[in-house]
Amino acid sequence: MKRHNAGELPLSSAPAGDGRRVAEKEEEAEDKMDKYDKGRIRCSRLCFLLALAATISILARHCYDAGLGRGGNAGVVRIEAAHAPPPPSVRQERKIVPIARRESSVSDRSPSAPADAVDDASWKPSASESARSDDGDKSPPKEKGSPSASHGNKYGGHPFARALAAADNKDDLCGGQYIHVQDLPARFNKDMVQSCDRLSPWTDMCRYTTNGGFGPLLRGGKGAFQGTGTGWYDTDEHALDIIFHERIKRYECLTDDPALAAAVFVPFYAGLDVARHLWGNNVSARDELALDLAGLLAKRPEWRAMGGRDHFFVAGRTTWDFRRKADGQSEWGSKLLNLPAAKNMTALVVEASPWHLNDVAIPYPTAFHPASDEDLFFWQDRVRALNRTYLFSFAGMARPGHAKSIEGHLVDQCKASPVCSLMECSTTGPDNKCESPATVMKLFQSSTFCLLPRGGTDTRRPAFDAVLAGCIPVFFHPSSAYVQYSWFLPKSHTEYSVYIPEEDVRKNASVEERLRKVSPEMVRTMRDTVVGLIPSVTYSDATSRLETTVKDAFDIAVAAVINKVTKLRRGIAEGRPEEEKQERYSWKYPLLAEGQKPDDPHEWDPLFN
Repeated sequence: MKRHNAGELPLSSAPAGDGRRVAEKEEEAEDKMDKYDKGRIRCSRLCFLLALAATISILARHCYDAGLGRGGNAGVVRIEAAHAPPPPSVRQERKIVPIARRESSVSDRSPSAPADAVDDASWKPSASESARSDDGDKSPPKEKGSPSASHGNKYGGHPFARALAAADNKDDLCGGQYIHVQDLPARFNKDMVQSCDRLSPWTDMCRYTTNGGFGPLLRGGKGAFQGTGTGWYDTDEHALDIIFHERIKRYECLTDDPALAAAVFVPFYAGLDVARHLWGNNVSARDELALDLAGLLAKRPEWRAMGGRDHFFVAGRTTWDFRRKADGQSEWGSKLLNLPAAKNMTALVVEASPWHLNDVAIPYPTAFHPASDEDLFFWQDRVRALNRTYLFSFAGMARPGHAKSIEGHLVDQCKASPVCSLMECSTTGPDNKCESPATVMKLFQSSTFCLLPRGGTDTRRPAFDAVLAGCIPVFFHPSSAYVQYSWFLPKSHTEYSVYIPEEDVRKNASVEERLRKVSPEMVRTMRDTVVGLIPSVTYSDATSRLETTVKDAFDIAVAAVINKVTKLRRGIAEGRPEEEKQERYSWKYPLLAEGQKPDDPHEWDPLFN
């Protein structure tokens, strides 16, 4: 049978002879077909335009996510939560998805800055900068993709406006937490590690620079580390420069954009640098890298944004190794912390000065670096349940050549008491038991109280070993902890420690009698507080942890630096005058209660005059 096309079929079945009606219907049908064809063409064009718009939108979103967009989040690290948790037996890093970063110099992403570098310790915002109102903001409008788009006029034309706006952005998981890491030449960090055999004239530092500064792994056995897994390392107390830098590399909220950063980290291994020259007579060698760094930073646009007051660095030694006043060959240390540039930055050291404001004390690294929260919780439960044989213990040695030292008195008292366990230290060497993490930990785990006097310096790593062992610290001078680690320890020192003044010990006051007066109920309360402090004085191993529910010493230090910088920036943006602090009272500021003034009398005033 013949098949017909649609155009060949009759349009109607009109009766024969009615030609006019047939013609009218044919004309009407042709009009309908013409309208149908035109509508179909218009529909096709509309669909094409919609498809084109969708394609452009998808491409634009793809470019933005790839870091090519012009918005404020280009070049940052974005965190995405994993939809399905990994099996317990599998250890992997937190899921971090880095966005592709532009290969460009620091300067093309930096905020606008004055032409001249600012490296003066007395840097302050100009009057016009502090007083600039929202109505007076003449800066160009923000792009829609910028995190500060909705806050365009809130922070005026300040170079840190985008960083503050990011902190206000509740949709940004890293808002207000971004860290920018300065790109420094290798001589300021990496080269020192590669030349580890020249870092110390007496110690083989090459073994301590392994495992990201943790040092050689210590295996758990029948001793102090029994059943604790692989979180123990033979860590050198001066390896903090490397440890902190390695943690910064894995920080979840890094950014290549300095204008977005809440703070800027300077990866200068100041502690390792100065240790190479401390016992030499070449003063110029001690200062060489410090002076180079100051000159290099001052030329950077991100430095000029605030004169370096949003920058921080780590120096894993005491502050006195960096505060040389004179240039005599016999003078100790470098003059890093006395340089104008360093006075603007925040220096994180293991012992700060009670009379200066540009350094902050953070804990010495101990031997414990847990790889997971479970390892940390297991250790806390373990030390909380220990049966402690001795009332108190002491690891130290008499220092007859040090007039201020009370260690000789404590050695004598410990020897005379049946409830004291003594470990007499020797000079540095393989026979020095006090250099063995396992031996020290075993001593402190056997005691209720641990005696922690000042030694060669005001602070000592054993203070943190004692906390790690769940042993209640006994301090004899406030500069050993109370005026040092205010970011990490409770403000009220009686919550976690016992204080016996040095002068009382020199007058032959009995340490044993003082400690016996502490009630069993108070001992339990203090020990619970001490055990609770373990995470805050520990530098965790972030290379393999599955998740984190507690903050360690690194987390606390970074958060405190960011809070310090953000508070300063908000004050500038809101036109509030900055609080003027006198350096001679720097030890007292963390101790002040509501309404107290630094010049108000304090029982420790004679100790810091």
